[in-house]
Amino acid sequence: MTGNIIIKNASQLVTCSGFKAKQGTAMSDLHIIDDGAVVIDNGVITAVGRTGEILEKFDEAGFNTIDATGKAVLPGFVDSHTHFVFGGYRAEEFTWRLSGEDYMEIMNRGGGIASTVNATREASREELIESGSNRLDSMLSFGVTTVEGKSGYGLDEETEIKQLEVMEELGRLHPVNIARTFLGAHAVPKNFQGREDMFIDYVTDNVMPQIAHRKLAEFCDIFCEKGVFSVELSKRLLTKAKELGLKLKIHADEIFPLGGTELAAELGAVSADHLLHASDKGIAELAKSHTVATLLPGTAFSLKESYARGRYIIDQGCAVALATDFNPGSCFSESVPLIFVLATLYMGITIEEAVTALTINGAAAVDRADRIGSIDVGKTGDVIILEFPSYKFIPYHIGVSCVEKVIKDGNLVFDKGKQISR
Repeated sequence: MTGNIIIKNASQLVTCSGFKAKQGTAMSDLHIIDDGAVVIDNGVITAVGRTGEILEKFDEAGFNTIDATGKAVLPGFVDSHTHFVFGGYRAEEFTWRLSGEDYMEIMNRGGGIASTVNATREASREELIESGSNRLDSMLSFGVTTVEGKSGYGLDEETEIKQLEVMEELGRLHPVNIARTFLGAHAVPKNFQGREDMFIDYVTDNVMPQIAHRKLAEFCDIFCEKGVFSVELSKRLLTKAKELGLKLKIHADEIFPLGGTELAAELGAVSADHLLHASDKGIAELAKSHTVATLLPGTAFSLKESYARGRYIIDQGCAVALATDFNPGSCFSESVPLIFVLATLYMGITIEEAVTALTINGAAAVDRADRIGSIDVGKTGDVIILEFPSYKFIPYHIGVSCVEKVIKDGNLVFDKGKQISR
């Protein structure tokens, strides 16, 4: 259901105006309107401007009106990399990391992704829908109106399809829009250890065609990493995915500088994600491509790893998005404020660039920059209202959400401290 709403008197209307990813220096331009107003009619933005000009043209009687005096208004956030549908938890692994074990050591002892695979295989659809809905509620409270969700905790036909079907159902039940990604090559299952090439054949020949035919996913992703899937195997799987009509994403150069960043640019991926160890050459190739560099500072923080070179990547002319990487192991957090503060304090990214990275560039990282990610006429009415008069409070209020209200498709779907019926 779409709604009609006027938001007026915003101290800052941070439009992030644009219909494609912003690269390099363009990421600093937020297109702010002081004393701003936005009109949403039947779920679509129909007017943006100063309050006085807008109210001369529109009769408030036909709209629900929100007075945003003393408050900043922004586009809804886009969390463009998550793994939010899963069974079980991995709290014990946090303790193992505190004692000095690294990510790959935990995987090799049967923890990591394999642990979540077992729990997700055992979980019922109903359990996954309930837990997934609760997580979406939390994301919404942080201002997220669109989220990308990956499969990858099945590594078999039945469970991969189950995860994507759960996301499809949640997309019907919940206000937050879900961009679905097939990550069938997230790890090598036990029965294929040492036969990674055969597992890729299994995924491309048995699982992926069904998912593409049923349109259960829009994107295909792979964990291109040393000890997981080589650049050659990643290219084989992603080439097949492209032939089947799936758009491409890559977990690239997270732990070792393997060359996944270069592969993303070569194949025209929508995004290359992580990039902690992306080479200068790979970053230069991203800058010349339309591939968004999606950086995940919460994961580096949780794993006590060095952060991706956010400042350098932007300065080379790349389009950068930021996302949470919410998952049960390496980053069990959906906190958008945490991502803001890590990016600005430890990655050299300015507050303005971080806003762009979680709005219009996040939208581009899920191939939706023409529809969401900015407050522009013709786009979907996804808007958030902060408790404070400036967007600069987002990282300043460290780790705490400043989001007071969330409007989705022109409907008020979250109001801090109040129960919203859906």
